Amino acid sequence: MNEHIKRHGLSIGIERINNHFFLSLRVSGKLTHEDYGTITPMIESALEGVKEAKIKVFLDASELEGWEVRAAWDDFKLGIKHGKEFEKIAILGNKKWQELATKISSWFISGESKYFEDEKEALNWLEG
Repeated sequence: MNEHIKRHGLSIGIERINNHFFLSLRVSGKLTHEDYGTITPMIESALEGVKEAKIKVFLDASELEGWEVRAAWDDFKLGIKHGKEFEKIAILGNKKWQELATKISSWFISGESKYFEDEKEALNWLEG
């Protein structure tokens, strides 16, 4: 494969049952400011008018290569605004820095965040 080709992809799913939300994100390549331009309005519109939303997130970061600085700032702002609403975040990955990112994310949300290397384990933990 050509080393100069930059892979980038983002897929988002939001399921809602009453005030409970399940957000699934799969990211490949670098998370960009533009990605947050897509993610944030989707979350905002899903949460609109919902009292005491409870959000569980499954983030497949196994192909994530990092964040742009502006994307990290967007992440921080989203955490500040909706941090109390996030109950659990399961991060699927395979790199040491992703484990560190999980620890850092726990500073901005009131719920739990945990790093996994097995998708089934991550989903079981979210549902538990």
